[in-house]
Amino acid sequence: MTTAHANLAAAPLAQHCSAPAEPAGRLCPADYRYSPSVFDRPAELAADVLYVVGGLYGNLAALDCVERLAARERATVVLNGDFHWFDAEPAWFAEIEQRIACHRATRGNVETEVARAHDVGAGCGCAYPASVAEDVVRRSNEILAELRATARGLPGAAPRLAALPMHLVADVGGSRVGIVHGDARALAGWSFSLEALVEPSALAALDAVRRAAKIDVFASTHTCLAALRDVRLPAGRVTIINNGAAGMPNFCGSRLGLVSRIATTPSPHPPLYGLVRERLYVDAIPLDYDNEAFLGRFLARWPEGSAAHASYFQRIMAGPDYSVAQARPPSATAGT
Repeated sequence: MTTAHANLAAAPLAQHCSAPAEPAGRLCPADYRYSPSVFDRPAELAADVLYVVGGLYGNLAALDCVERLAARERATVVLNGDFHWFDAEPAWFAEIEQRIACHRATRGNVETEVARAHDVGAGCGCAYPASVAEDVVRRSNEILAELRATARGLPGAAPRLAALPMHLVADVGGSRVGIVHGDARALAGWSFSLEALVEPSALAALDAVRRAAKIDVFASTHTCLAALRDVRLPAGRVTIINNGAAGMPNFCGSRLGLVSRIATTPSPHPPLYGLVRERLYVDAIPLDYDNEAFLGRFLARWPEGSAAHASYFQRIMAGPDYSVAQARPPSATAGT
């Protein structure tokens, strides 16, 4: 998971996670890594309407919004990692734990590092690329340390988080959906960021992933900036949707969170953008959550001068320097 900055340059697609010699916050631990072939397995869940909700970051108001939208169409909700982050306060953390227990969930780098019994030097586990400034990395490591201390004061929290899977496979109307926090190779991989997907090497690397994984749609989150891309490859068509953040604004001048909706039917909620592939609707659904409620709780825990305030306050107030036009696939319209 990343900070408020929107101009983070991702590593090329083949460089899915930083080298083991990297320092805390840039390190990609060995246990974050997996082969794309792990997705060539039977689906763990089936749904007609699937919401992939990554990057909640402790925003209960955003979760309220997700649950209202999901109830309207009886959607299956998957919390796709980093549902904890700002909630480094016992009652807040416990409430997030209670609420997410009602849904399927994967663990992101945040939950993975919070749950570790022994520090492996990964810091926040973000595996930040070199383009991210050292002060940003340092602040993320500080936030994680406070969150870990909070979790250790709550019996059973760390084991519950450690038991969550890193990825899931879902069947949506016969299409295979890979739910990953990072990318097809690593929990904190950056290759499903927009910057990586437009790299010259992206198509060849995606073709290798598609061939090994046998996945039609990948739903991702980790880079904290939204993107939707759809490509036809020798190994088959593949769609990648990154919801950016459910619990923070995603676009400049906006305070909307985002979730990825993958379904066999059109959305009753107007999407910001989306596409249709083989009778499957893949959409970015905005979350118009109660920003004032979230901001109040954020500031009570992270006042000016704190690590989280320095990294995230401007994004919470005005969004990142990133536009809907950048996230939307070139051929998509504002809705499906």
